[in-house]
Amino acid sequence: MAYVINDSCVACGACESQCPVGAISMGDGKFEIDANTCISCGSCAGQCPTGAISEE
Repeated sequence: MAYVINDSCVACGACESQCPVGAISMGDGKFEIDANTCISCGSCAGQCPTGAISEE
């Protein structure tokens, strides 16, 4: 199951550099995770300072 980023995202970019498969990119005002690329490793969730990332 892929991870998702909710509206608590402050676009700090901490998660993007932690993704081993490059599934995270900047969207419209917040970062987004490509569900087709995400391997559900959770690396991004552990780096998010606002807790905006969770399993779908």
